[in-house]
Amino acid sequence: MKKKNSVPNVTVGQLYTNHASQLQLKLLAGAGGLQRRISEGAVNRPGLALAGFYRSFAFQRVQVIGSGETQYLKSLPEAVSRQRLRELFKHKIPCLIFARNINPPRIVLEEAEEQDIAVFKSPLTTMRLINTATICLELDFAPTASEHGSMIDILGIGVLVRGASGIGKSECVLSLVERGHSLVSDDVTKIRSLEGRELIGTSSDLSRFHMEVRGLGIINIASIYGVRSIRFEKRLDMVVTLQDWHEVPEIDRIGLEQDYYEILQIRIPHVTIPVRQGRNLANLVEVAALDQKLKAMGQNSAVEFNERLLKAIANRDK
Repeated sequence: MKKKNSVPNVTVGQLYTNHASQLQLKLLAGAGGLQRRISEGAVNRPGLALAGFYRSFAFQRVQVIGSGETQYLKSLPEAVSRQRLRELFKHKIPCLIFARNINPPRIVLEEAEEQDIAVFKSPLTTMRLINTATICLELDFAPTASEHGSMIDILGIGVLVRGASGIGKSECVLSLVERGHSLVSDDVTKIRSLEGRELIGTSSDLSRFHMEVRGLGIINIASIYGVRSIRFEKRLDMVVTLQDWHEVPEIDRIGLEQDYYEILQIRIPHVTIPVRQGRNLANLVEVAALDQKLKAMGQNSAVEFNERLLKAIANRDK
């Protein structure tokens, strides 16, 4: 079962909580504006806006002020500077960040406090602050989805194991952990898209590093198998669906046709493994992951075998 994709809702307070250490932020004024929503995952310098030019002003972005903008504000008469700030704040910007540990002019703090606009300062240089904030916001604004399945890291290959309830997903993943592989998530995997090019899987905060095994209940994988048995997050490289043997309509005996599973508009290699009594599912999933690793390196076993088979047929017919 696939869950509905979610649209990120990022506030100034979340930016401050999640990235204050990276951005080295210090809140100076406007604490009442921490609930303001950041609508665009990017950064803007409001130099032209402070000069009175608002055409194409990116007001929905985090606003960064450097030495140039600060000196410009200080050069204006106080009444004019205050008017320019009020005009800027009328556009409901999310927040202001002063770079280079600049102490904002007093009127900036006064107007920001009155309009509930959070004002921060950071010791980072202006360009470094912009670059770091952009990376942080890209992570926060990455499209996300949830998949019903467990995820495991098999020798560098992130594998999402799906299947109907009771098919044996958790038991399969537990066996893989016993073989030395690392658990990423159990039962429900949270996935985010990075720049539309790759998917990153992780677990919910509540269930992280834990598994539910029928008959045993909830177990702590890290405590039982050690820190090497867990991963906080992993790139998703492959999806494996466990399906009852009798429900699989047709089995590709050679594996020439590559199937794909789409998540957040990104296609991931997909393998369906028929399940019946006596099959070692952990071994099959492990081999599927290693085979996918070979394919990523340019070696396709099925294609190589098919070419050998065609050559043997051609030689026989001569």
